[in-house]
Amino acid sequence: MSGAPIPAAVVVASDGVIAGTRQDVSGDVAEQTLVEAGFEVAQRIAVPDETDVIAATLEDLIGSVRLIVTSGGTGFGPRDVTPEATLSVIDRRAAGLEHLMLTAGISTTRSAALSRAVAGSAGTTLIINTPGSAKAVAESLGAVLDLVPHILDLLEGKTAH
Repeated sequence: MSGAPIPAAVVVASDGVIAGTRQDVSGDVAEQTLVEAGFEVAQRIAVPDETDVIAATLEDLIGSVRLIVTSGGTGFGPRDVTPEATLSVIDRRAAGLEHLMLTAGISTTRSAALSRAVAGSAGTTLIINTPGSAKAVAESLGAVLDLVPHILDLLEGKTAH
């Protein structure tokens, strides 16, 4: 990426991180990956696995950052609610990004098929869910980060080729 770094946020949905019983390794990977790709991680927030808390956190970040990457809460457990929270705040879904992330994960780990991660836009902000493992965060972001600057331009109405 050229020019000023694009402001981003990392939101980690994890009851264990909140309780202090789990180290936030996936958040570390998300932040490091974004910084290495030229983004500026303006905020990093850990939240419990609660739909309303996750949604409110995303809503608070929309507009203040251009990219929000979430980690955790994308599986089939009863408290895995990050996709539902994301769907409640986005305007448009980005199924192609979801497909790329899923394909990248499945190519190395069969259980990646259990991810229900969502991607989509809210205004000029792009939100990308990733699973809660460090490996899955790296694979998911690796599959889509090269497309993000162009997506963000399009969200701003910069459609000239």
